[in-house]
Parts: sequence; C-alpha cells; structure tokens
Amino acid sequence: RTILTPTPPSTTEKNHFERHLAANREWASSLGDTHPDLLEINSKGQSPTILWLGCSDSRVPETTILGGRPGDIFVHRNIANVLHPGDISAAAVITYAVKHLGVKHIVLCGHTLCGGVNAALGNDSLGLLDTWLLPIRSERNKLVKSEGWADLSKEEQAIKVVEANVRAGVNVLKWNADVIEAVEKRGLKIHGTVYDVTTGLVRELDIEEHDDDKHARVLSFRCHK
Repeated sequence: RTILTPTPPSTTEKNHFERHLAANREWASSLGDTHPDLLEINSKGQSPTILWLGCSDSRVPETTILGGRPGDIFVHRNIANVLHPGDISAAAVITYAVKHLGVKHIVLCGHTLCGGVNAALGNDSLGLLDTWLLPIRSERNKLVKSEGWADLSKEEQAIKVVEANVRAGVNVLKWNADVIEAVEKRGLKIHGTVYDVTTGLVRELDIEEHDDDKHARVLSFRCHK
C-alpha cells in the first residue's frame, strides 16, 4: 500500500515567512525609538476613532494606507467589502465598535481592481462565492440598465460597480439601529470611500442625503428601550 506523506514546505517558502518574523522583531524594536509609549498604552486597552469596513484584499492594508498606528483603527474585512444585513459577524463588529468603543467614524471602503467585483461582473459559477457576491451582482444588474453603460470600458464598468457596492453597504449601515442611535445622539459619521490600488489614494464618495430621509429612517427604525 502506498502511503502518501505531505510535501514539506520548500526552503524558499519557509525563508519567506521567517523574513517576515525577522521584520516583525525589527519593527517591534524600532517602536522603542519612534513611539516609546505606544505598546504600553495599547496593553491597557484600545480607543480607536475609526471603524474600517473593507475588503480582504492584501493590497488594501487600512492602517498603512491611512498612515495610522496600532490602536488607531478597528477593522472588519471580507471578500469585496460586502455588507449583508444578516451578516452576524459584521453586525457584531459594528455593535462593539459603535456602542462599546465609541468610534467617531465608520469608513466603508471599496477598491479598484477588486477580484470580487470582477467576478460579480461575470456569470461564471463560483460555488459559495455566488451567494456572497449576490448583492454586487444585483447592483451590476441595475447599472446594466442605465443609460451609457454599454459605452463604458470594462475598467470603467468595474469602478461603477465598486462605487455602487460601497453605496449599498453604506445604506445597510444607515439602517443599523446602533448606528442610527449614535448618529442622532453623538454625531457618528459614516463615510463611503474607494481606494485606488494604482495611486495609493483614498477617494470619498458623496453619500449625503436629504434631512427628511434621515428623519424618516430614525422614526421608522430607531429601537426604543
């Protein structure tokens, strides 16, 4: 009988991870010079001002692109930064950040060259990902019917879908009971943004709405205690 044994990682793969561990040790040591009190402060708790809801893409590291430090940003990331109203994981993060950490800003960030968005633009069967990407495909179908869609390049269409996905997620946020309360009582701010992978810049979308719409949402969805 043939016994299959797992193939050990190559020396290159092992050294690659060891280089990251070495870089971590250098980073931790350098903090003593650049921010000598940071680790001690973080060991006593966290008080981030931003909740970042973003994509899992390795090219979009929120703390790095915002020039932040450990402790500045509370984070939840998933494939294509999709916000499903019934996503318990995202809902738990939002509740904890808003009610217990008291963040001042929620930033929902999409990005250019998003693999999830590109997949949603097509009709290939992707297994479990089909269910996850359904909200993006729904936004795509709305855009396909809009004037001038057919005249856009594939890249321009992808950006339109990225923006629509962010706006849809912002809408889910606006109907969250904890967010509604925090916006009304302490001025929590919501931001819809897109990160450009090629330039490194974050662009904020216009997500303002009429005061009547805000008031109607508060009256219809605010939870009473």
